[in-house]
Amino acid sequence: MAGHSHSANIAHRKGAQDAKKAKQFTKLIRELTVAAKSGLPDAAANPRLRAAIAAARQANMPRDTLERAIKRGADPGEGENYEEVRYEGYGPGGVAIIVEALTDNRNRTAGEVRAAFTKGGGNLAETGAVSFQFSHVGLIEYDGKAASADALLEAAIEAGAEDVTSSADVHEIYTTPDSLGAVSKALEMKFGEPRKAALVWKPQNTVPIDDVAGEKLLRLIETLNEHDDVQNVYANFEISDALMHKMSA
Repeated sequence: MAGHSHSANIAHRKGAQDAKKAKQFTKLIRELTVAAKSGLPDAAANPRLRAAIAAARQANMPRDTLERAIKRGADPGEGENYEEVRYEGYGPGGVAIIVEALTDNRNRTAGEVRAAFTKGGGNLAETGAVSFQFSHVGLIEYDGKAASADALLEAAIEAGAEDVTSSADVHEIYTTPDSLGAVSKALEMKFGEPRKAALVWKPQNTVPIDDVAGEKLLRLIETLNEHDDVQNVYANFEISDALMHKMSA
């Protein structure tokens, strides 16, 4: 029976991983479609589409799936019409949260996001209630091994970036929203395709919270991220290393 149990556990884990990957693909496909629809279906002339393609490749999306998603976006009569919506609210510990979603039914998504906040110990607020605590910026990410911190910093400044932070694992280059495409293209010529290039909400300050509130908050963020319509979740919190280790175990 032990062998059978072990096999069942492996099958369960594989099933969970497959489900997670399918959910990730669903979100990436929506972004590819909306990106192609919102600008030219040519990645060279559409920074958002180029970033979406990079994310899809990073997730090992099959090429035909990627191309079909772009084609759907390029053809106005194809597929669902997704609307971009933003929700703002507070989580446990008074942490500010921004949720970005792509939905074909605004009322349904709003109700389900509100329910997730309420069940997770937070509350949904009006648009604009927390976004003033964040800066809307362009973010370009490279693997830490892509270049030295000095080389990346020099190239980023030359390309017109606003700020750069580097660690052993990752280089993060911040830009104004309008210059994201130009800076990304300039860095791509020197260091290859970034692993991420997108507009994000960067907290201006972070709120330290205790482990009890922190655990509730992380579960709320996980619930939001698991929603099919939710593309991104941003929050301005600090938690202990011990809790981060516990929750990622």
